Amino acid sequence: MGTIPQLHPINPSPLQNPPTTKKPRSHSTTFSILRVAETQLSTSLPPFHCLNGYHEPNSLNSVKIMHAQIAKMAKDKNSDAKMQSLITSYLIFGDFRSSAMVFFLGFAQNYLHWNSFVKEFTSFGGDPFEILEVFCQLHNRRVSFGSRVLTIVLKLCANVRVVWLGMEVHASLIKRGFDMDVYSKCALMNFYGCCWGIEYANQAFDEVPDQEGLLWNEAVLVNLRNEKWVEALQLFKEMQFSFVKANSVTLAKVVQACGKVEGLDLGKQIHGYIIRSALESNVWVCNSLIGMYSRNNSLELARAVFDSMEKRNLSSWNSIISSHTALGHLHDAQKLFSDMESCNMDPDIITWNSLMSGHLHRGLYREVLILLQRMQAAGLKPSSSSITSGLQAISELSYLSLGKELHCYVVRNGFSNDLYVGTSLLDMYVKNDSLTYAQAVFDSMMNRNIFAWNSLISGYSFAGQFEDAIQMLNRMERAGIKPDLVTYNGLVFGYSTWGRNKEALSMIHHMKVSGLTPNVVTWTSLISGCTQKGNFMDALDFSIQMQEDGINPNSVTISTLLRACASLSSLQKGKEIHCMAIRNGFMEEVNVNTALIDMYAKSGSLASAYEVFGKIQDKTLASWNCMIMGFSIYGQGKEAISLFNEMQEAGIRPDAITFTALLSGCKHSGLVNEGWKYFDSMKVDHNIIPTIEHYSCMVDLLGKCGYLDEAWDFIERMPMTPDANVWGALLGSCRIHGNLKLAEIAAKNLFKLEPHNPANYLLMMNLYAASGRWEDVDNIRDLMGVKMATLGRWSWIQINAKIHLFYSKGKAHPDEGEIYFELYQLISEMKSSGYIPDLKCVIQDIDYDEKEKLLLAHTEKLAITYGLLKTRSSSPIRVIQNTRVCSDCHTVAKYISMLRRREIFLKDGVRFHHFREGKCSCNDLW
Repeated sequence: MGTIPQLHPINPSPLQNPPTTKKPRSHSTTFSILRVAETQLSTSLPPFHCLNGYHEPNSLNSVKIMHAQIAKMAKDKNSDAKMQSLITSYLIFGDFRSSAMVFFLGFAQNYLHWNSFVKEFTSFGGDPFEILEVFCQLHNRRVSFGSRVLTIVLKLCANVRVVWLGMEVHASLIKRGFDMDVYSKCALMNFYGCCWGIEYANQAFDEVPDQEGLLWNEAVLVNLRNEKWVEALQLFKEMQFSFVKANSVTLAKVVQACGKVEGLDLGKQIHGYIIRSALESNVWVCNSLIGMYSRNNSLELARAVFDSMEKRNLSSWNSIISSHTALGHLHDAQKLFSDMESCNMDPDIITWNSLMSGHLHRGLYREVLILLQRMQAAGLKPSSSSITSGLQAISELSYLSLGKELHCYVVRNGFSNDLYVGTSLLDMYVKNDSLTYAQAVFDSMMNRNIFAWNSLISGYSFAGQFEDAIQMLNRMERAGIKPDLVTYNGLVFGYSTWGRNKEALSMIHHMKVSGLTPNVVTWTSLISGCTQKGNFMDALDFSIQMQEDGINPNSVTISTLLRACASLSSLQKGKEIHCMAIRNGFMEEVNVNTALIDMYAKSGSLASAYEVFGKIQDKTLASWNCMIMGFSIYGQGKEAISLFNEMQEAGIRPDAITFTALLSGCKHSGLVNEGWKYFDSMKVDHNIIPTIEHYSCMVDLLGKCGYLDEAWDFIERMPMTPDANVWGALLGSCRIHGNLKLAEIAAKNLFKLEPHNPANYLLMMNLYAASGRWEDVDNIRDLMGVKMATLGRWSWIQINAKIHLFYSKGKAHPDEGEIYFELYQLISEMKSSGYIPDLKCVIQDIDYDEKEKLLLAHTEKLAITYGLLKTRSSSPIRVIQNTRVCSDCHTVAKYISMLRRREIFLKDGVRFHHFREGKCSCNDLW
């Protein structure tokens, strides 16, 4: 090896992170070593087996005695076994340096021993740096090593990123004339790819004049290891043009790259090459093919590969199961899981995590927790990924007590310092409104990433604790972490959710000042916050401002705007948003289609809602629920039931929201028997525990159909305390059937639960007025006091993109004279056809003529009449009202639909009324 200078230890810090964009500086030709701290001996030691009569050593000194005896004896056929035993003995007693020394002098020339030695060395707690240090010491002592040892040392340098030593080994290879050895060249390419950048690795490859197959394979693999997917695939193509055969490892990795870049066509071509190369039975290659096809959404082809495999390992099963879960085919994944167990293949942690992840992404949060329990019952300890999935499911389900139990498990099992687990814990407490616990978790975290900071800042912001949020923001900046878009977006959403739009806009301005550019998520946060607060017009105005700033909406923006339109029942604006969704290519998004169904249903266009629903290819549970609810609020209970049956035939499992929609359809259509049937089936057939909403629907259904005593009995037998919705349903039914006794009970409870809701007081006043009990009317009015002023009745109609409002008190409409002239004529025609004003709707003790005048001033009558005057005779009239329609206005709307032959859609505070040819869709049940 020539004259070898002595080694000099150097500071390791510059060796670990070399500059990757510059060429290496000139450096010493001496080999360099690292000072490595002595690693403590593991307390868990495997059994030691003595060989050839040597007694089992019981101390490091006895191992050295055995070593001396072996060295004195001549080599025999058992020499290799003795040396292996000696190496293991040194490892057991923690003498890693001696173990490496024995290996270098006894086995270093044999490639086959290297991987097993390094694996055993590290399993006992040895540090690979120590192997390199021993190599340097031997080298200084004039021990001559051939190209194979230098090649292996170079690989080890690459693995542990000892950069300068690796370059010195390269220099030694050149000096010895080994640099063109194919194995050495492969090691060099790997070293430069790991430590200096892929450009240097490719340069090493290009310098070889005769590029053999092994070099081509290594060139492709080095690019793949550096995630240069496109470059690796291009090299693979050139490799084929050079008539070089790829080995199975390269093919498996190249196939994986096709999955990374969504290169389905190229993947299919490589699959053909694999078949021609007779490698279709190679398990690792097939596993890669399964992954590639699933990443390219070709599950059928992935399953075909799996089914064609003669032999399958655990990775094969995990690949196909994860493919199904990733693409949402959970039923098939569960079937594969069962098949796996029947084939005596035990699922591992990866299998369970794949199932949990798949169920989590599909919103099946309870199933995630069930799988977590099953995994533990199978004897497997949850990993950080398992715990993270469980915490995310708990966050969505708001199971705080269960979240605390899982937190205890995290502490007991040493996951507290796991960054992902810690962040998930923090997020779980934030989403469960437990900010004190969230702050405690944050303060206990050893390492905090920006996600942890953002989660807590958003939590304070969503809770309206803006002082705490700003304090955390300042603390974050003092910690040297620069706030990003997510940080500010959370604050924007928080401010707008609490109705503080000025502060939200100020935060957007602050983002710009700090050098960040507000994006579509920023504006969508603002719009979404306004929608949640009920500031629907502000949400629509901000969408215009967003587009003026050059920001195009995404599918979430569109869905949010559609929800705002649905809440306003603004059909025209909703149609404009629908056109925007089409222009931006969002009609394939399920969430957009679901929002469209909801918007059209709530804006008086059930036919359009059903048309959108029919065009959805992959209908989700949310889209089915929206359409069922659409039929329900229009009083089409039988259609809702028919759609529910169709949903079950499609294999979609109903949830609690489905039954709320279904029972709403029954109550609006008077389907008592059907309502009982579905209420009873919730727990028996679907394992769904009825909530207070379901009980409220049943009370409403029984009461409206005249079964008031049954409704009262039902309330008394409820397993939960009745809320305002239940008592409100009973009071509304008492209004229909004039039952004062039960009405007074319901009202007494409502006045306690909702003391500031004037609608309850008005209902009782209507009941007393209908019975002529004017003294009781005055008492309720006195009890109500100033609250009467808070209830303003209004109705509106949109004509030619302009909204016309009609108020019970306050500003009059500019065309009021024309409206009343037309209304008087209508009333005259109606009286000729049998109309009798329902004076019970007036809760004032005045004479007949005055009461009739007050009835004419009801806002829904004015809005309908204005629609007759200003719209084409063929167009339906759509009116929105904020309170329950009175019985007189309901009767008037039926007469107008008959006399003027116009369809009228009237949405009141409870439901839709569709008037046509003198009849209403509600069948007078409202």
